[in-house]
Amino acid sequence: MTEEGRISAHQGPHVRPAIAKLRRGEPSARCAAPPPPALVQGIEQFNRGEFFAQHETLEAAWIAETDPVRYLYQGILQIGVGFYHLTRGNSYGARRLWARGVALLQPFRAGCMNVDVDALVGETERCIVALDRTNSADGDGFDWSLAPRVRWLT
Repeated sequence: MTEEGRISAHQGPHVRPAIAKLRRGEPSARCAAPPPPALVQGIEQFNRGEFFAQHETLEAAWIAETDPVRYLYQGILQIGVGFYHLTRGNSYGARRLWARGVALLQPFRAGCMNVDVDALVGETERCIVALDRTNSADGDGFDWSLAPRVRWLT
């Protein structure tokens, strides 16, 4: 890693372990549980715009999790990584990751671990529409005030 938290091309690609697609799309009884510390930390990082850091935090939790709730973590992290791509001028990557994150979050729309998933999905879908309207390969003209915050259900 470089000092700015970016992966250096000299260090080679980020290698991830092979991860099985465990019960993707299934609901989880764990949604009624309180959020684990890693999810809270990752959401706090997301909300501060620390998209690279939230990816690292939530990826570790996602890899370790064996319950379908892991796709809640993965969906949030992919939306965050989409915003990271946009900060680097890659609107194609941003849109692609937002769409993948939204798809992963569909089983959790009613809320999971006190996360207001429905609001996150809706706000991310608005970002996709707004980005498409910019018709810009580098995301120039995207209205950053539309960037979602992950909210907690009360």
